[in-house]
Amino acid sequence: MAEAERIIGTPDIPDAPEGAGARAPGAGATEAPRRRRRMAVLFAVAALAYVLDLVSKLAVVAKLEHHAPIRIVGDWLRLEAIRNAGAAFGFGQAFTVIFTLIAAAVIVVIARLARKLYSLPWAIALGLLLGGALGNLTDRLFRSPGVFKGAVVDFIAPKGFAVFNLADSAIVCGGILIVLLSFRGLDPDGTVHKD
Repeated sequence: MAEAERIIGTPDIPDAPEGAGARAPGAGATEAPRRRRRMAVLFAVAALAYVLDLVSKLAVVAKLEHHAPIRIVGDWLRLEAIRNAGAAFGFGQAFTVIFTLIAAAVIVVIARLARKLYSLPWAIALGLLLGGALGNLTDRLFRSPGVFKGAVVDFIAPKGFAVFNLADSAIVCGGILIVLLSFRGLDPDGTVHKD
């Protein structure tokens, strides 16, 4: 876990060397409420992404599964219910258990990083990742054919592209935001690097 925290730039604040993102003495009392607000944002974004994904999948299974696709924008965008046992683009359908474990690990890492979170953009990005991972993990755990082998419900079908769901969208948007924040040099703990 410490290695993952080191890679994405979340040093332990008490051990941080002087001048390398260390906080001023006495700043801890004012930063605790700020950290709690960032954690609240992370979990609120995650809950919103998760609920939207869950409700959309329930509606798709109830109203769209075993029916003809619904055209939204001609042939360019349809709603079509499919079950995806694999990863993105349907790859790796024999590795559903591994994808389940990876999603669970992502959730644990984000929950551990949340306690060191001081950046609002990182809170939003990690919230999107957490909500998306929870959405797809719920499918893997509770949908047929069984626990750890469940197929994810996908339903957004652009022409010439893979069918996906709102959890996938949240994960991709969170990932893009993390890349942008990293290029800007902003760490989850709020420090900015100009190198």
